[in-house]
Amino acid sequence: MNVGILKDIKTGENRVIATPVEVAGLAADGHRVYVQKGAGAKAGFPDEKYAVEGAVLTDTAEEIYKSCDFIAKVKEFEPSEYGLLRENQIVFTCIHPAAHPEEVQALLKKKVIAFTAEDSHRFGSPNCEAAGKQGALMGLESMLTINGGKGKFVSGLGGALGMKVLILGGGTVGQAALSVLHALGAWVTVADISIGTLRRLQNEYRQSIDTVISSRENIKALLPSVDMVLNCVKWPKGSTEYLITREMVRSMEPGSVIVDISNDEQGALETFHETTHENPRYVEEGVVHYCVSNIPGAIANSTSVAYAASVLPHFRSILNNGVAEACARDGYLRRSLTTYKGYLTHEETSALQNRPWIRPEEILGIAGRELDFAPPATVSRSDNFIKLT
Repeated sequence: MNVGILKDIKTGENRVIATPVEVAGLAADGHRVYVQKGAGAKAGFPDEKYAVEGAVLTDTAEEIYKSCDFIAKVKEFEPSEYGLLRENQIVFTCIHPAAHPEEVQALLKKKVIAFTAEDSHRFGSPNCEAAGKQGALMGLESMLTINGGKGKFVSGLGGALGMKVLILGGGTVGQAALSVLHALGAWVTVADISIGTLRRLQNEYRQSIDTVISSRENIKALLPSVDMVLNCVKWPKGSTEYLITREMVRSMEPGSVIVDISNDEQGALETFHETTHENPRYVEEGVVHYCVSNIPGAIANSTSVAYAASVLPHFRSILNNGVAEACARDGYLRRSLTTYKGYLTHEETSALQNRPWIRPEEILGIAGRELDFAPPATVSRSDNFIKLT
C-alpha cells in the first residue's frame, strides 16, 4: 500500500508521526512510503535520512493525499485539508473528534476510515508523558519573576522555602509531572478521585508526597497555600461545572501559577483559554496561566521518537492485516476508530454532538468473533445507534 507521512501545519507543532526508523520498517514490509519534504525537519530528521530508508519525498501535501491510501500525521486536520481527503482513504492522527464537529463532518462527508490516535494507546500515550514532564518545567519557568510569577525556586534555597505544588489527576500525565517536580525538590500534593491511585503513589514515593481526594471542597481549601497547580484531569466533555472556579483562582496568592496541561475548552478550569508557544502565558485574577495545547511540540525530537515507536504497531497491523482484522486483534485500536465510510463509530462524539453512531465491531462485521478487550476511552455514553438494514 502507498503510505503517506504528512508535515503537520498546526501552529507551533514541530513533531512528526514517523521517523526514518519507522519508514524503514514499513518499507521492509513492502509498502511504498511517501514523506512530505520538511515533515521531520523541526524534530531533527532531515529529508535525506528519510530518503536513505527508501522514502519517496514529495514537495506538497496534495501529492500525498492524491497518491496514498493510508496517511498519518500528529495533530488534527485543518480546514484547508478537508477537501484533499478521498473516499475509503485510511487516516490516522489525533482527531479529538468530540471537540471538533466540523472536522468530524468533513471525515463523514468524505467517507474516510479515520482513527483518532489519542484513544489507541494501551499503556498511555507518550505524548501524555511528555506533556506532564515538560508541562512541569514550563510551570517552573512561568514561576520566574521575569515571567510574572512569584519568583520562587522549586526546591528553595538556604533560608528560603521551596514551592508547594498541587497536581490534579494521578494518571499518566500527573505521574509524569510528579516525577519531575519531586526529583527537583518541590513539595507535591496529588489529588485524584481514586484512593487506590493515591495509596499507590504514596507508597511509590515512600510517603514523601501528600495526597488528597479530588473534590472542589478539598481543592478550595488548598489553593491559598499552593504556589503552582497543574491540571492533568481528563474532564468530562460537555460538563457545565468547573473543578476550579474563577473565585477559587482569586483565592491564590498573586504570582502563583496554573498550568492547564489537559487544555480543554469548558474543562476543569473556568479561567482557561488556549495559548500557543509563541504567546504562552496570560494573567487572570493575578495568577499566571500557562495553557499551551501542544506542550510536547516543544521537545519535538524526543516526543517524535517515542510517539512514532508507539504507533508503528498499529500502522503495520492495519496495513498488513486490513482494518477489520487489526481492530479485532487490538481493542484499543478498535475503540479509536472514529469514522468508517460515512458512518460515525466513536461513542463520545455521538454523545456530545448528538450524532447517531454504530459500534466499530458491527460496521466491520466482526461482532461475532472473540475480540481483544479494551475499556471505553471516556465516561460518555450514547444509545443513539444507527441500524444497518
